[in-house]
Amino acid sequence: MKELPLTVKRSLELLGLVLVGAIFVIGSDIIMPVIMAFFISIMLVPIYRFLRKYKFPEVAAIILPILLVAIFVGLIVWFFTAQVGMLVADFPQIKKNVSLHLQSLSTWVSSVSHYSTTEQINFINKKSNDLLAMAGNMASGAAVTLSSVFVFVGLLPIYIYLMLFYKDILLRFIFMWFNKDHHPKVKDAIYETESIIKSYLVGLLIQVTYMTILLGGILLLLGIKHALLIGVIFAILNLIPYVGALLGNIIGVLLTLTAATTLGPIITVLAVIAGVQFLDNNILMPRIVGSKIKINALMAILGVIVGGSIAGVSGMFLSMPIIAVLKVVFDRTEMFKQWGALFGDERPARSPMTFPVFRKKAAVSTKEGVEGK
Repeated sequence: MKELPLTVKRSLELLGLVLVGAIFVIGSDIIMPVIMAFFISIMLVPIYRFLRKYKFPEVAAIILPILLVAIFVGLIVWFFTAQVGMLVADFPQIKKNVSLHLQSLSTWVSSVSHYSTTEQINFINKKSNDLLAMAGNMASGAAVTLSSVFVFVGLLPIYIYLMLFYKDILLRFIFMWFNKDHHPKVKDAIYETESIIKSYLVGLLIQVTYMTILLGGILLLLGIKHALLIGVIFAILNLIPYVGALLGNIIGVLLTLTAATTLGPIITVLAVIAGVQFLDNNILMPRIVGSKIKINALMAILGVIVGGSIAGVSGMFLSMPIIAVLKVVFDRTEMFKQWGALFGDERPARSPMTFPVFRKKAAVSTKEGVEGK
């Protein structure tokens, strides 16, 4: 059979990329619960195997891990709800503190500009009315959004159960796509994908736990109000690469502003968050997750943005494991190796513009490898 020209191959790749993107945009409400269930089921496979090893019935070996996940999620929701309840109980004091901050801000604006206090109040009232009108329009779609969340959560245990129950059928389906000569590579890719997903997701669970304890505990010891709430919000948002940490800092500052009248607590919160982040990024997380997932920062940020635009918050959370799985597949496929190189963080030791050998699909030496020699 005659091989297709290179331009035709690249055109088909780009067309396939556009088609996959369109499918995700149109069917995100259907696809995202399936992907989430796939990742969770892979994380539960070791528990399933352990229970089956000790002669548990298959149905019980599947249901018990799902119940453990449900209990874990329920505890997180209960803890978060309790912290929000404490925040709501302090609403009168929060309102008073916000008024003080607005008054200080108004005084500062008057000192550096020609806007008087009256003009500022009129501006704030006008924008407040605009925000209320916008909120009214958004509230009309809140019921639909809430119902979609309940459908998402309700379908997850069903999908997880069925994926674990029919896992052998799914594996057979994957192997039947390839010639027998390629089955060893397929098997290797499946094992590595399972290992990456398990290490990444378990690492994230551990990260959420110690980030909440570290950040919330230190802020609590320093006398910061709503310390545990700041800790759990930052820990959860930190799961979103790069963007989540920024949002966590902003929310932490806003929560501190509502409970403090001076800048001291705000500086304390920012300093503690920076210290915990440094400890997490440079010491704890690399040891927990290891170096199995090597995705460069550009692709990680683009993945988060694209995932968020396609599927909202769930797309942002799932962007990194999806990219990691795609990289495993691309690295083992001759046709798509260039995409694997694009996702990775292994920079060539020399510029491909000056040395033709670095423009090939074969593995090349990297700067880390050269420095280590």
